[in-house]
Amino acid sequence: MGDGASHAYLVALGSNQRHVRGGRPARIIDRAVEALCQRGLAVEAVSAVVTSAPVGPSQRRYANAAALIRTGLAPLDLLAELQSIETDFGRRRRGQRWRSRTLDLDIVLWSGGIFDTPGLSIPHPAFREREFVLGPLLETGRDWRDPVTGLAVRHLRARLVKPRPLRL
Repeated sequence: MGDGASHAYLVALGSNQRHVRGGRPARIIDRAVEALCQRGLAVEAVSAVVTSAPVGPSQRRYANAAALIRTGLAPLDLLAELQSIETDFGRRRRGQRWRSRTLDLDIVLWSGGIFDTPGLSIPHPAFREREFVLGPLLETGRDWRDPVTGLAVRHLRARLVKPRPLRL
């Protein structure tokens, strides 16, 4: 499954729906971090949980966090592992996009830079425009660089919360 190399990943965690066994969204985030560890992924840092308004048609607020993990899994293998955890928490991948969900785990950045294949794009295509992703990432990987723009997470967040024109 793994490629033998050690990879570091910044993963976004989100929840906006209670789960019978998991509890409220903020508790689901905590339990998801436990699940990452139980699957043998080395969780090196976890941000505080923040709340955010939903993107799309969902009406419920989200609990969001970010984790820095290290693993020997290549990107597609990690994606499969994350999707398996989502399924364990009751996530269903059919129907309307951006609907309420018990758990959403997204690979945002990885130590290998850019990865692009059907079903997985790293860096995550929308992370630069989402405060609910950049805020938690700031706690877990502030100096990580976006391989597309070359900007550190701390710079991307600063530009998002206090936009300035780009000098070319």
